[in-house]
Amino acid sequence: MKFRDYYETLGVARSATEAEIKSAYRKLARKYHPDVNKEAGAEDQFKELGEAYAVLKDTEKRAAYDRMGANWKNGQDFTPPPNWNEGFEYSDNSFGGGHAGFGGGFEGDQSEFFESLFGRGRQRQGGRAGSHQGMNFKGQDHHAKILIDLADAYNGAKRTISLHMPAQDESGHVVTQERKLDVSIPKGIKAGQSLRLSGQGAPGMGAGGPGDLYLEIDFHPNPIYRVDGKDVYLDLPLAPWEVALGTSVNVPTPAGSTLELTIPAGTMAGRKMRLKGKGIPSAEPGDLYVVPTIALPAADSESQKEAYQAFEKAFDFHPRTHLKG
Repeated sequence: MKFRDYYETLGVARSATEAEIKSAYRKLARKYHPDVNKEAGAEDQFKELGEAYAVLKDTEKRAAYDRMGANWKNGQDFTPPPNWNEGFEYSDNSFGGGHAGFGGGFEGDQSEFFESLFGRGRQRQGGRAGSHQGMNFKGQDHHAKILIDLADAYNGAKRTISLHMPAQDESGHVVTQERKLDVSIPKGIKAGQSLRLSGQGAPGMGAGGPGDLYLEIDFHPNPIYRVDGKDVYLDLPLAPWEVALGTSVNVPTPAGSTLELTIPAGTMAGRKMRLKGKGIPSAEPGDLYVVPTIALPAADSESQKEAYQAFEKAFDFHPRTHLKG
């Protein structure tokens, strides 16, 4: 997938105001409109202008796009960084939903790059009718993605989170407003689930109450554990003599405890050992899978090299016989 520099497409600086972006788009849209320009490539250029404008005219989409930074070049190979949208607060009006908390698009062809950031969908039509006097409307719901520790899903926790909500200043430049919230993480929550914070969305109109804030949950990368739904995986390094002769080892759990695990003699690397019910808690808890791997000690000294040589002589072992035709 190729990066699209929307600022370069519209010929504006990254610091351009909303008015400057609108002016640049209108000028170029008249030039490349298919009803006016019949040259080859004009229609594709017009579509690219529409996509760029759909992002940069929208305060929230533009702030999300700007998170990618200015180091990417137009046409450069690009993959969105993991959890790039973490802590980014946005409203239902700008993002329709359905793509890891983002979503919604614009009416027209959407590039792969656009969909990778904002999802696929159609922009909502019209505005909220709350501008009429005497009418009462509930405020828009807001959404954000947050990362928690795996241990929080095992034990529950109270955390203070920071969310960043884009807005425009008086000159039309995009700025970021930060707010902090105290959040209770319930025991047993899984990646992809959302926490609803009642009344923490946008203010309502008239007697309408505020909207709600939905926090989509994901886990911080963990150097020890891998998560698949409510199941958790742990790679367990074992010495060659431990897998050959058998042993007992203490295995850490994400809850902070340890479990004694028996390693049978002749255990094969990669064999999944299931600890039932030791995954993420729930009415039907997940499982913790321990996957043995073989860790080989280095032969740095002469005595260690001699030990390996003796080991080689002691066994009639040919690990690659299955490769022979």
